[in-house]
Amino acid sequence: MVTIKSEQEIDLMRKAGVILRDVLRLVSDNAKPGVTLRRLDAIAYDYIKRNNAVPSFLGYGGFPATLCLSIDDEIVHGIPGDRVLEEGMLLKIDAGVGVGGFHTDAARTVGIGRISAEKAALKDCCEECFFKGVSILKEGVRLGDLGAAIMKHAEARGYGVVRELVGHGIGATVHEDPSVPNYGVPGRGMRLAANMTLAIEPMINLGTRKVMQVEGDDWTVFTADGKPSAHYENTVVIRPEGVEILTL
Repeated sequence: MVTIKSEQEIDLMRKAGVILRDVLRLVSDNAKPGVTLRRLDAIAYDYIKRNNAVPSFLGYGGFPATLCLSIDDEIVHGIPGDRVLEEGMLLKIDAGVGVGGFHTDAARTVGIGRISAEKAALKDCCEECFFKGVSILKEGVRLGDLGAAIMKHAEARGYGVVRELVGHGIGATVHEDPSVPNYGVPGRGMRLAANMTLAIEPMINLGTRKVMQVEGDDWTVFTADGKPSAHYENTVVIRPEGVEILTL
C-alpha cells in the first residue's frame, strides 16, 4: 500500500534527512586508506545516536550494522568488518536514519585515495543518473518515466543497470510500496502523487547488469563479472511542481 505523508510526517523525515546527509559526509571524509570498515560503521552509529536519532538499518531484517559498506564489485548490502580500505577502491556508503518513527535512506559512492579514470567515470555517471531521473518528476509523472530516464543515461555510456535491486517507498518503515526500478518504459507504471516519499537509488555496473551472491553471505550482492559498481541514492518527496530532496 502506498502511503501519502502529512506535512508533519514529512517534517520528521526532513529532520532525519539532515542528520543522514551529515552522516554520509562524515563517513566519506573518514574513508581513507588504512581505515577499517568497522571503524566507519562506529563513526556513523555514534553520530546518529548523539543526534537523538535511530540508525534505521541496524537490526532491520536482521542486518547487523548501521551502514551497508560495499567495495568495488560489491553492489550493495556489504557488512562492515575488519577489512581495511586501500588506495584505489570504490566504496559505496548506504545508510538510513529515523526521527520520530519516520525514516530516510541515502547512499554515496566515494573513491579511496586516487582511483582510476574508469571508476571515476562510473561514479559520476551513477550520480548523474539520479539527477536525470528526478529532474522529470512531479505529481502525475509515471514511474516508468523515471526508470527510463535513468536507464537511458547509463546505457548510452555502456554501463549495466541493475534490475534485481530497486528503489522503494519509505516512511514509517525503511521499505514501503511502491518499488522504484532504475529501468522502465516511458508512460508506463504508477502515477506519482503529491507527498509520496521515495528512495531513488541508481545502481550502475561497469560491465554486465547481472548480479550474484556467494555461498555463506546472505547479504552482499556482487556484480556477476567482478567489475566495479556504483550506487547513489536520496530520499525525496513528490510535490506538484517537482521534488524536494530530503537528504541533500
